[in-house]
Amino acid sequence: MRRRELIILLGVAAAARPVALRAQQKAMPVIGVLGLAAPNTGVLPANLSALREGLRETDYTEGQNLRIEYRWAEGYADRLPVLAADLVARKVDVIVTEGGDASSLAAKSATSTIPIVFHSSSNPVAIGLVASFARPGGNLTGVSLMSAELIPKLLEQLLELVPRARVIALWVDPDEPWTKRVIEQMQEAARAKRVDLRVLKTHTESETDAAFATLIQAPPDGLVLGPVGAIRRQIAALALRHAVPAIDWQRAFADAGGLISYGPSLTAVYHLKGIYAGRILKGAKPAELPVQQPTTFNLVINLKTANALGLTVPQSMLIRADEVIE
Repeated sequence: MRRRELIILLGVAAAARPVALRAQQKAMPVIGVLGLAAPNTGVLPANLSALREGLRETDYTEGQNLRIEYRWAEGYADRLPVLAADLVARKVDVIVTEGGDASSLAAKSATSTIPIVFHSSSNPVAIGLVASFARPGGNLTGVSLMSAELIPKLLEQLLELVPRARVIALWVDPDEPWTKRVIEQMQEAARAKRVDLRVLKTHTESETDAAFATLIQAPPDGLVLGPVGAIRRQIAALALRHAVPAIDWQRAFADAGGLISYGPSLTAVYHLKGIYAGRILKGAKPAELPVQQPTTFNLVINLKTANALGLTVPQSMLIRADEVIE
């Protein structure tokens, strides 16, 4: 081979080496967050902070060695399928859902290959998200809040604060997957406590205003919120305005002026979801990561609302409360 040809070949090989090395380097992983809510509302910023903390514990930090793409449905569940399809088209490495069953089911419908880390308000086996708690079996895993099973406890807490209550209303969104189970649980709990039950079903803000106007014509002694989606803060405001003692399982309800909230710590749930997402990025298979259940439950009492309603909170409840809003 001539000297000139040898020099050219060596030059080509040297130029090609950085390209080959770049090809071997793994691109920065991307997590897609599929959210039902509007960004920066309620406790969502705190939940997302907990998600990022869980990711950091698995050595992934947003902006350094991880990118997160957020898609928000702004409270409109019918937007979720399009947003989920967009994340799939962008070939994200993992999808983390926000907003419970609606976003989780939308993500499941959009892909059978991209790993999904969810939290479900109901039984994820019953609604078809996973095959079992111990061995999810597909591309999904996460946390089950089993919120329907909390309903009797919510009624118990409300009756402790309003012991003379005889009529209790249950408010639900008929479109939520776990509504049927919630109504069954509440009917059984109401019979056990010997209180009459009224069930209200609304989905939109206008429906909610109309239903509350009908409700207060013969006001109930208390109100329990089941799955109500984006109208939670609206119900909290209406209950306070019309002096109806109300309880919900989400902390955001008490923050919005609701009387009591009792339920799992969502920051702990999102922290666990962050850990699971990080483990999956490192090679763990969702099918082999068991669906978890929360172990931390928080009782929050809005004392300002209690005073406005003319209620005296028993000392026993104040002692048990994780937080009292004054």
